[in-house]
Formats: sequence, C-alpha cells, structure tokens
Amino acid sequence: MKRTLIILFVVGCTLSIFAAEPAHTDDWKLAKQTNGVAIYSRLHPGSHLKEFKAIGEIEASSETVHKVIDDVEAYSSFMPYTAECRVIQRNSDSILTYQRISPKIVGDRDYTLRIEQKSWPTDNGPAYLNRWNPANEHGPAEKAGVFRVKLCEGSWLLEPIAPDKTRATYFVFTDSGINVPAFLANTISETGIAKLFAAVRKQAKEPKYQLK
Repeated sequence: MKRTLIILFVVGCTLSIFAAEPAHTDDWKLAKQTNGVAIYSRLHPGSHLKEFKAIGEIEASSETVHKVIDDVEAYSSFMPYTAECRVIQRNSDSILTYQRISPKIVGDRDYTLRIEQKSWPTDNGPAYLNRWNPANEHGPAEKAGVFRVKLCEGSWLLEPIAPDKTRATYFVFTDSGINVPAFLANTISETGIAKLFAAVRKQAKEPKYQLK
C-alpha cells in the first residue's frame, strides 16, 4: 500500500550515496522518532515522491552490522515482508540480487538491484557504505501477477562510534506503483523503517555474525 513501503526493507533497497544521501539541498524534516530511530523525509527534486532517511544506533560493532546487511541470502528469514531474496552474482565490491516483497496488503513486488560496497578505516573501526540502484535488466524476467519495481535507490551507511556501537543511516527513494493519500503513505513508510531497524538490531545478536 505505498510506494515506499515495498522496498524499505531491502538491503540494503537497503541500503547512499557516497555520503549517505543525495547531494541536493539538505532540507530534511524530522517526521518521527521511535525506539531510538529518527526518521526524516523530503521531496525528491522534480518528483512528487518523497525520500526517507533514518538514523539510529545499533548495539553491535560495525563489522557485525555489516555482516547482517551483507547476508542477502538470509533476508527472507528476518527482513520484514521479504518473501524471496537470492544473489545472482557476488563480487568483491558489489552484489547483484533479485528480491521479491510480499507485504500482504497488496500484491507482490519484485526487482533486481546492484549493491555497491565501500569501506574505510576510522578511529573506532571500519565504516561501511552499501549503495544500491535498479538492475532489472540483469535479473529474472517479469512474472505474471508480480509488479516490477523500476525505481529503487538507497543505501546503508554504518559508522562505528564505539567498539560495540554503530550509528546506522538508512536512505531510500522508491516507487512501487501504488497510489494512496500522502498522510497514509508517510505513516506506512515510517512504520516500515522502524521495523527494518528492529529487524537488523535483533539479527545482529545472532552468534553467526559475531567476530571470530
């Protein structure tokens, strides 16, 4: 039910743009604060659609959080509404992945994304940036009964602020092709982002992601 809901849970759809968000005017407006996550929105230039950004802390090292975000193959087991997620190609600095979202209140949506990965050292440990864009031409053909999402841009920026604490910045700009009133769309997006952070925080506690 919402143009942004459907993709909010991708890896990182999570998940920018080489400084966590696009470079146009920084006119973000605080939309909501919940469970330690500040959610911002702004209109995208030349579009009636909104971009969303969320910032929150995760009680885990940046390496651990990045392992969670990087575990694309497991998304269907812990990312909200993700029915299918598979890696088509994995390189040292990028992932090509097909994902299908099933939000229950509307029909399934799918897309193929190319996720570009960067990392660099900081005083508290490595920082990571995963930035993604559509790559449908490199994925499966469209399926009957599944809406093909053409616009899905976003990122995860993971910055270590202590050995076992990470500041995560999530950005997304997408259109899943469903029209609803703006107030409802915003509410759904905010709820979806809060669920996304909750899922990543919970998954980061799993033993398989802990540093060896």
